[in-house]
Amino acid sequence: MNQALLSVDISVDYPGKPGVLRDVSLDVRRGEIVGLVGQSGSGKSTLAMAILRLLDLKGGAARGSIMFDGRDLMQLNERELRRIRGKEIGLVLQSPMTALNPALRIGTQLEEAWHCHGGTRASWKSRAMELLETVSLPAEPGFLRKFPRQLSVGLAQRVLIAMAILHRPSLLLADEPTSALDVITQSEILQLFAALSRELDMGMLFISHDLLSVSTLCHRVAILHAGEIVECAPTGQIFQCPRHPYTQRLIAALPSIPVHLTR
Repeated sequence: MNQALLSVDISVDYPGKPGVLRDVSLDVRRGEIVGLVGQSGSGKSTLAMAILRLLDLKGGAARGSIMFDGRDLMQLNERELRRIRGKEIGLVLQSPMTALNPALRIGTQLEEAWHCHGGTRASWKSRAMELLETVSLPAEPGFLRKFPRQLSVGLAQRVLIAMAILHRPSLLLADEPTSALDVITQSEILQLFAALSRELDMGMLFISHDLLSVSTLCHRVAILHAGEIVECAPTGQIFQCPRHPYTQRLIAALPSIPVHLTR
């Protein structure tokens, strides 16, 4: 097995609410997509924010280690972390219409993210067109002049993905990225994630409560319940032979799908 790109071993507390995450241990390898599944309030998004060292913004505190590409992110200062966030680690949020700035054109927001990590003005135009093609958006200047309100939710989500992979990160954190999308757009976004992981040899933590999406995309699945990872195994094993009672309940709750609908 390849050495882990990301290896997390942490606990997280909030003021007045200790043990939001308890001894959570998780790893992601290059080119691997790991699903993180749990019900609302289980701590999924908290783990993503902890990996990026952004819990301080919400009053949270993490203890332990977050090893990323040979560095312990827990030991880095804010200046060092800013060089990693958005460049080496990308983030895709679940609500593109609130994540994007409604007052700025799409091109302006992407270009700012490009310059933030040393991208030159001379190289921006070619990178912008390449980026739009990569995420199946119209590769034309007119699209970059649009405002977020002029886009569908699906197109806006592709813009967020474009921003997240702008600097070809080695790790992508995707926090419920398909929850606001219709079924067809969900399928297209999942196919896009799979292609990006292969093409960029990018590790991905795919956070979701949607077991069907996880089953089609992820190589391994970690089940988070009440702040603890209760089971982590290859996807096939999770769905065919779940061991933990909570995982068994999740699988049992999946709707039956008529055979003709899966062809």
